[in-house]
Amino acid sequence: MAHGDENRTRAAADTGRGAPPGDGHADHRIDIAGNASGPVVVGHHNVVVDADHGSTVTLLVEGERPRPVRRPRVALLPRRQATPLGRDAELRRLADAVRDSGPVQVWGVSGVGKSALLRHAARTLDPGPDGVLFLDAARREPEDLAQDIFEACYEAAGYAPSRTELRRLMGEIEITVYLDNVGFTAEALRTLMDAAPDATFVVAGRDRVLLGDGSALRLEGIDRDAGLELLERELGHALAPEAEQGPAAALWETASGRPLLLLRAAALTRTDPSGGTVLPRPGEVADLLPLLLDRLDGAPLRALRLLAALGDAELDPAHIGALSEASDAPAVCARMAGLGLVEQTEAGYRVVSDVVPVLLEREPVPFPVERLSDHFAEWIALPSTTAADIARYARALEQVAELAERAGRPELAVRIVRAASPALARSLRFGVWGRLLERGLPAARRADDRQAVAYFTHEQGIRKLLTGHRVTAAVLLTEAVVLWRQLGDLHGAHAAAGAQQYVPPPSAAAPPAPHADGAAQALQPGGPDPASVHGGAAHGAGTPTDPGTTVDPGSAVDPGSAVDPGSAAHQAGAHQAGAHHAGAHHAGASHAAAPHAGAHGAAGAHGAAGTHGAAAAHGAAAHTAGAAHLSASAVTGTAGTAGAGAAGVAGAGAAAAGAGAAAAGTSAAVAALLKVVAVIVAVVIGGVAVHQAQLSGDPTDPPHTGTGLAGVWRDSGGGMYEFEETGTGSYSQTGKDVCGNVSTMEFTGGDGTYTTVGELYDTASGSCGAVIGEVTTTVTLDPGGDTAQVTMEMTSGDEGAQCYDCGTSTLTRQS
Repeated sequence: MAHGDENRTRAAADTGRGAPPGDGHADHRIDIAGNASGPVVVGHHNVVVDADHGSTVTLLVEGERPRPVRRPRVALLPRRQATPLGRDAELRRLADAVRDSGPVQVWGVSGVGKSALLRHAARTLDPGPDGVLFLDAARREPEDLAQDIFEACYEAAGYAPSRTELRRLMGEIEITVYLDNVGFTAEALRTLMDAAPDATFVVAGRDRVLLGDGSALRLEGIDRDAGLELLERELGHALAPEAEQGPAAALWETASGRPLLLLRAAALTRTDPSGGTVLPRPGEVADLLPLLLDRLDGAPLRALRLLAALGDAELDPAHIGALSEASDAPAVCARMAGLGLVEQTEAGYRVVSDVVPVLLEREPVPFPVERLSDHFAEWIALPSTTAADIARYARALEQVAELAERAGRPELAVRIVRAASPALARSLRFGVWGRLLERGLPAARRADDRQAVAYFTHEQGIRKLLTGHRVTAAVLLTEAVVLWRQLGDLHGAHAAAGAQQYVPPPSAAAPPAPHADGAAQALQPGGPDPASVHGGAAHGAGTPTDPGTTVDPGSAVDPGSAVDPGSAAHQAGAHQAGAHHAGAHHAGASHAAAPHAGAHGAAGAHGAAGTHGAAAAHGAAAHTAGAAHLSASAVTGTAGTAGAGAAGVAGAGAAAAGAGAAAAGTSAAVAALLKVVAVIVAVVIGGVAVHQAQLSGDPTDPPHTGTGLAGVWRDSGGGMYEFEETGTGSYSQTGKDVCGNVSTMEFTGGDGTYTTVGELYDTASGSCGAVIGEVTTTVTLDPGGDTAQVTMEMTSGDEGAQCYDCGTSTLTRQS
C-alpha cells in the first residue's frame, strides 16, 4: 500500500474512534499536537497533511463527521495588569454598552491606553451568560479568529466547521468577545461577528471602523490628576508639591495625557545614571525614545534589535533569549516593557511600533537573517513543537521569510515557509497559512526550487478548496498535477489530481454570481456543503483569483515558473484572450459567464460513447503570450480510469467508477456545467507550457546576432525562445511542451513570415491525453526585425474544442 493510502486509512480509522461519553472530548477527536503530518477535518473534508508530496483530501459522509462537544462555560482572560488610572468614566460607558449587547469599539491614537482599558474590562465587567474570551487580533485574519472562538466554545480538536456549520454551532452562545489590536476592515469585522451571531463583541483599534453599528468610544489621554498619579506610581514616590508637581503637570500637558509617554518619562527619570529624580522637561517629550535608547546596551539592546527586525511580530522570551544571547530573557523583556519600548502580549513580547524607525536609524545593520532562519527552522523541526505553537508565532516566521527575500536569500524564505506550512495547515489557521504560502511560492520561483514551487502550488490549491474558493482551487490543483508530473513525483500528482474531484462545477440552474474572494468570503472553512454546491452553488467564472492566489499581474515570472503573468488578467477576472464565448457575456471584471450547452463556448458535450471515453467537455488551450513552441492542451471532464479517483478538474460529477458510471454521471447538461472551470484551467495549462520552455543550447554560450527569425526572443511574460536557422526560410525551436516532453517545432516560410502547426492535447486529468486538434502559429517579423507578431489560431479540432489563448502577441529580439 502506498504511503498516502496508509495515511488515508489511518485517518478514516481515527475519525471513527470516539472518546468515552462524558469525558469532555468530541467523538471524533483528532489530536493536532506534535508531528506536522496527519489528518484534520475541515467542513466535510478529511485532509491528510503531507509535508513532502502535498496534502490529500477525501470526503466524509455524514456519519463520519466530527460531533463537537459544547464546553459548559468559556473563561479565557487576559493576563493580569495594574488597574488603568483615570478610566472610571470610560469603564462605566463600556459596561453600559456591553449590557446592551454591543458591538462596542474603543479607538484612539497609539499609546493612549486602549489595550490597558480593554484588558481591564475583560477581567472586571460582567461576562456574557456563557462566558468571556479575550483575543489579540494583531495581524490576525478574521477566519483564524473565528476558529479561535469556535475552539474556545467547543471541544473538537482537529476540526474546522464549514461557514454554515459554524454559524449553526455558535448560534445561541452568548459570550463576550474582547478583541484587541483590530486592524481589518468593517466588512471583515462584521463577517467575523456573523460567525458568532449571539456573541457580544468589544474591539479596540487605532481607527474607527464600525460606523453606525453599535457604540464607539474614542479614548483620549487621562486627566491631570490621573497623569500625576501614574508618574508617582512609576517613580515609586509621591511628587514634591513645589519642586516636582509643576514640572509633572507641564509634562502631562505636553504629552496630551497619553499614558505611554508618561511611562517613558518616568522610566527615563528612574534610569538617570546620576541618580537624580528630575523629570524630563516638556520640550524633551519628542526625544524620549533616543534618550531611552542611550541607556541600553548589551543583551537589552540586542533583544530590542531582534524585535525591531521582526516588526509587529511577537516572540516568547525563550526565542528572544536564544537569538539575543540574553541569559535572563524574561528579566530583559520585563525591563524593556517598563521602559515603554516593548509591550507584553499573551504570547510574549513585541516592539512598540514607534520604536522601530528610531532604532533602525541608530542601528542600521540588519539582524542576521541566516541566524533567524536557522533558529526557527530548527525549532519547527523539534518533536516538542506543536502545530499550535507554530501558528502562535507564524507572524514572526512570515517576517523572517520577508527579511530573507530582502536580503536576496529566497532559499532561506523557502526553507522557513516549507517547514511551517504543514503545521499551519494542521493548526486550521488558514488565514496565516495562506499568507505564508503567498510568500513561499514567489520565493521558490526566485530560488529556482521546482519541487517547492510544485508543493506550494499544490497546498494553495488545497487551501482554496477547503475555504470555498473552488474555481481558483481547480486552477491551482491542475497546475500542481502538471508540475508534479514534470518532476516525476507521481505521489504528488495523484494527491493533487485526487483533490480535483472535490471541485464541483458551477450551477446549471442560473448564471454564476460573481464574487470577490475577500472578507465576505473569508470565513469559509470547508466551504458550502458539497451537496448544495453540486446542486447549485454559483461562483463567478471570471474571478478565480482572490487575494492569496499565485498570480501576480505585475510580477515577472522566471522561465520555469508555473503561471504566466501575461495571462494573470484572465485569472483576475479580465478578458481571456480569444475566449469570446458564443452566448456568454463578458461583464467586465466579474466575467459572469452563464453555462451554456452545445458545441460552442467553453465546452462541448460528448456522449458517453464518444471518442474520449466518459462524457467530456472540451476547452482547448494553446500557449499564452504568443508561445513560439506550440503543443496546446485541452480540458475535458473525462472521469479517467476505473476507480482512479483523479477524475480531472470537473470530474466530481463522474466519480471514478469506470466508463459506465462516468457516462451516467456526465450527461450533456452536466458537461455544460464544466465549461467555466475548463476555460480557466485551460489558460493555466497553457501558461505552464510557455514558461517551461527552455532555451536550446548551453545558456553560457555567448550571445549571437540573429538574422531573420534566428536568435533569442522574449515574450511579454518573460518566456525565452531560441530559433535556429536550419535552411533557407526554415527555423527550428526546441523546448518543453505542455506534457513536459522536449520536442522541436519547425517554422517555414519567407519574406518575414513563418508558420508551424502544433498539436492540441486533452489534459483533463492534469497529464496529456489524446490529440484532439491542431493550432497554427504564424510569426511575422516587424520592419527592422527587432520585434515579431505571433498569431495563433486553431485550424482543426474535435467538436466543441476551442483555443482560448489563440490571438496575437509580441516577441522582442534579445540577440
